[in-house]
Amino acid sequence: MSAFEVVSIDTPNLGDRSYVVGVGTSAIVIDPQRDIDRVEEILDQRGWSASHVLETHFHNDYVSGGLELARRAGAEYVVPAGMDIDFAARQVGDADELSCDGAVVRVVHTPGHTPNHVAFALNLAGEDVALFTGGSLLFGSVGRPDLLGPALTEPLARSQWRSMRRIGAEITPSAEVFPTHGFGSFCSATATVGNASTVAEQIASNPAFTVAEDTFVEELIAGLDAYPSYYAHMGPANQRGAGPIDLSLPMVATADEIARRIAAGEWVVDLRHRKLFAADHVKGSLSFDVHGNAVTYLGWMLDWGTPITLLGADAAEVQEMQRELVRIGIDRPVGYAVGTSANWASDTAPVTGYRRATHSELAQAVADDRTLPILDLRRNGEFDDGYVAGAKHVPLHELRGRLDEVSAWADENSGHGPAWIYCGSGFRASIGASLLDGLGIQVVHVDDDFANAEPAGLTIVRPTVGHRLGAAYAD
Repeated sequence: MSAFEVVSIDTPNLGDRSYVVGVGTSAIVIDPQRDIDRVEEILDQRGWSASHVLETHFHNDYVSGGLELARRAGAEYVVPAGMDIDFAARQVGDADELSCDGAVVRVVHTPGHTPNHVAFALNLAGEDVALFTGGSLLFGSVGRPDLLGPALTEPLARSQWRSMRRIGAEITPSAEVFPTHGFGSFCSATATVGNASTVAEQIASNPAFTVAEDTFVEELIAGLDAYPSYYAHMGPANQRGAGPIDLSLPMVATADEIARRIAAGEWVVDLRHRKLFAADHVKGSLSFDVHGNAVTYLGWMLDWGTPITLLGADAAEVQEMQRELVRIGIDRPVGYAVGTSANWASDTAPVTGYRRATHSELAQAVADDRTLPILDLRRNGEFDDGYVAGAKHVPLHELRGRLDEVSAWADENSGHGPAWIYCGSGFRASIGASLLDGLGIQVVHVDDDFANAEPAGLTIVRPTVGHRLGAAYAD
């Protein structure tokens, strides 16, 4: 049997993996992200020449770098059949085969995440040794079926169930499984389990293989939560085909320009750690801590096309965020600045700040005033698992659309002090606190893990909710 090597390229903030598969001196690249320099570095290091660039599906959570990589590498670009595309590519369907340096890659139609979705089975000497499953089979879960709209959700959920059975019946059980999604991606129906697996292990442990079709469909759909609004732009961008990226720094923004952009309703995004932002920041700027999952929530909350100016402690923070942004199709910020808030402030956009606190401090404040205004910014599934008694629930991704409601709530409760804002870890609470702070609402940022709330003495309310497959497909 020929030797093969799989190199995984993780994109943690989007929860995805791309793969470079070396067979002999050739390589196959599967589901590459937009910043293809990471792929090219692996090819150069190992002396591989890319023969094929494969897409398991037209992605909903990121803009693919596949077309540009294929052009630069002189590789064949391979996409699932049945989609309207604006570029030349080889479209493949079920049972098609590709050859790479003695290996055979078999195409397996696995609809469910999308109608045209395919998996790629790497076969050496008549045995499947690896299965690249994209958004179909994930570790302990499956790709969500609802991204193309409610009319297709149930049909795709049923297709996903059937695709799992086909994988179980047709793929060599010892084949290693390599999903694209499922490492934090909202393309996963639920949280995934583990970082490596085989087909046989998934058959034994993944609920998708163990429940009846109707139960699978009902509980899978019941367990779905919201997904980022920017997904609406990813599929069309991938069907058009994305070109090269420019990661050079944009124009430097002066303090006066920063103030003007804030006043104009543009987004001035402070990338520094959230504790630095809380201590001092330019009023009206927004905290998207680049040391957390800033890109997902920025893309989710932004009105698409709004100009963005990036503020960082140094150029490395700015360029890290630029790399994250191109992955979701936001190619060029309009400006940037580095340093501290003192460097960026002006008379019309002065330095301000707010308090950070723990759940223990919140518990003490509640003990002093049980009508304290508390805002929970977690998603619906998290809230359903338990929340601080008395908290108002507004998922972060809904906050901008409900600002009138939240402002009125804050005004009504202003006699009880600032609004205490929490989430699961403190990261999303920082974003929400910065947004409300910019509107003149007094806030306290609870920068603490929600797991610490009950031990701190806070009363946690646990609503009774219907059974979801999420009991096995953990949220």
